[in-house]
Amino acid sequence: MPEESPPSEIPAALAALRNRIDEIDHQFLSLLAERHQIVGEVASIKRECDVPIRDDTREAELLADRRTRAGRSGLSPDVIESLFRMVLWASRNRQAQLHAAVPLDMPPKRIAIIGAAGGMGSLMSSFLDDLGNEVLAVDRDTKLTVEDAAAEADVTLVSVDIRETAEVIRRAGPHVRADGLITDVTSIKREPVAAMLEASEASVIGTHPLFGPGVHTMQGQRIAVTPARCVEGTDWMHWLSATLRAAGLILLETTAEDHDRVMAVVQVLTHYSTEVVGRTMRQLDVSIEETLRFTSPIYHLELLMTARHFAQSPNLYSAIQMSNPNTPEVMAAFRDAASEFEALMRSGNASGFREAFGEVTEFFGPFADTAMRESSHLIDRLVERS
Repeated sequence: MPEESPPSEIPAALAALRNRIDEIDHQFLSLLAERHQIVGEVASIKRECDVPIRDDTREAELLADRRTRAGRSGLSPDVIESLFRMVLWASRNRQAQLHAAVPLDMPPKRIAIIGAAGGMGSLMSSFLDDLGNEVLAVDRDTKLTVEDAAAEADVTLVSVDIRETAEVIRRAGPHVRADGLITDVTSIKREPVAAMLEASEASVIGTHPLFGPGVHTMQGQRIAVTPARCVEGTDWMHWLSATLRAAGLILLETTAEDHDRVMAVVQVLTHYSTEVVGRTMRQLDVSIEETLRFTSPIYHLELLMTARHFAQSPNLYSAIQMSNPNTPEVMAAFRDAASEFEALMRSGNASGFREAFGEVTEFFGPFADTAMRESSHLIDRLVERS
């Protein structure tokens, strides 16, 4: 290999300008720290006055103002909007950490978390403990049993492997007080909700966090909620909603049946297609390094998501896909679509390809414009990090 030439000496004028840029950046950081402190005061007032953390109108006005001021200053409005969206995200996260959305009159509960050592169980344990609740942690190696914890708790939360959920519910359910709550965090809802209704006399509310345990924050994440039974004289839906919103979560109330039908697309179809792509690359013995030399932003993004998928637990994904009652229908539709496009390409039927392509374009409708805009933003951020 040829020897690398030593770096040339930096011109004095350039060094001076870099020093000035450093000074400005340090001032910028000081201002962000001041803003961070004020956000803490905002959180305190919001909690005292029961004001939600997120104010969409305020955020829209703020972003519009910053874009206008950026344009007047010769800056890119798009770049400045991206910057302030991150600032706003950090602000909301800070407010959630300071319990801005926790009602002042919400008493702590004793909560049994079954599967507390798992990823989601650990996340929920930490979150609920941070809100001042007493957490009873139950797992395979704990002295505290499923039955004893359920009997002692106000709330029993089941967070175990999908294939074990119904059995754990059948163990815990009979011991949950009639005025208590039993809930779960399973990726399917029909079977767990039915099991909770059958095994207990307590209030039953299923949940499904639409995120994994590795998230940096729950602020802005979504969680599906499927209320199934509310015992008279209790108000567990109010408590659970307030608790989840305290973390900055966005609640999606639905039924167990509707949840599983939609998740067959959101999860099963997405995971299935990703697995087919990954398996195909493996069968072709593709050189990842070589493809990255020629990568386009879209391929890079697709490759990241595919590799991310296979870096995680096969047990988790097999359970999600094999447990959803709508999986066979989704897989059949996928195979039919793949066969249709294969036939068009093998026959060189360009007009048929355009027709099929146009049908899908029409199906997506106005969302296609949103997709172009938001994916372009993601691509820009990815290219910046390359």
